[in-house]
Amino acid sequence: MRIAFIGLGNMGGPMASNLARGGYKLSLFDLDTNKVDAVRSTGAAAGNQTISRAATAAEAASGVDIAFTSLPNPKIIESVALGEQGIVAALPKGAAWIDLSTNNLECERHIRAAAEARGIDFLDAPVSGGIEGAAAGTLMIMVGGDAQVFERCKPVLDKIGNRVMHLGPHGAGYVAKIAQVVLCYLNSVALSEALMLGVKGGVPADTMLGIIQGSTGASYVADRYGPAILDGSYDPGFALGLAHKDMALTLELAGSVGATLPMCEQVEAVYKKAVGKYGFDQNHLMAVKLLEEQNGTFLRST
Repeated sequence: MRIAFIGLGNMGGPMASNLARGGYKLSLFDLDTNKVDAVRSTGAAAGNQTISRAATAAEAASGVDIAFTSLPNPKIIESVALGEQGIVAALPKGAAWIDLSTNNLECERHIRAAAEARGIDFLDAPVSGGIEGAAAGTLMIMVGGDAQVFERCKPVLDKIGNRVMHLGPHGAGYVAKIAQVVLCYLNSVALSEALMLGVKGGVPADTMLGIIQGSTGASYVADRYGPAILDGSYDPGFALGLAHKDMALTLELAGSVGATLPMCEQVEAVYKKAVGKYGFDQNHLMAVKLLEEQNGTFLRST
């Protein structure tokens, strides 16, 4: 089986590396050739010498059985799919294209129609589990699309995730991913406000975090991101701009399905303001810094 993997960022790189360790014949493309080389080195260390670097996304997709994409936003997904060097024109009839990105339904309909017109099977399969899960191969993968195509591709998906779920028709994966990931950002903002209230009232930040972690407010966000707030690193595992992109996609999805989400609207505004002030590439918890500056108090361990 020949596999293309396009987009080797914080999530795509570790996922492609797990496929490389699994012995698959891979064709890789990323604008950053160092990321391609890192995956190739991982494969070589595992005895896999069948990993090649492609000059374009189209070259990577040419002649493969499955193409994976892991890309930052709908605009880039459409460009990689339908552009002059796009993968839809390069994939052979009968191939499967699996998009691991977080995407919206309008883009999904557009790219799937283009793929199906050329006889290419499409699955939306966004992932959850962070960079740690991507590295360990323990991601949750939420898949929308034809059940038979899913079953055909599941053995490969099992190499990058340990909870691979077929959720229903096309778009279901994207919807589930956006619906669950929004809690990460809402919880991050809520956590920072709870910490700030405690600290301003005289409770040390690390003590307050421990109380939250042991209470009804306990959460993955408190356990994983609380320490990254208190040490001032704001967690380098994800970009602030990508967090805002997810929140913007949430509001787009809400509009598509007719849902009113007032808390999401407020949190999207927070992340948008943070991106404008600190920059797209800053660590995602820099959104918390807005609250710290507003209160003249930085949440730090004593």
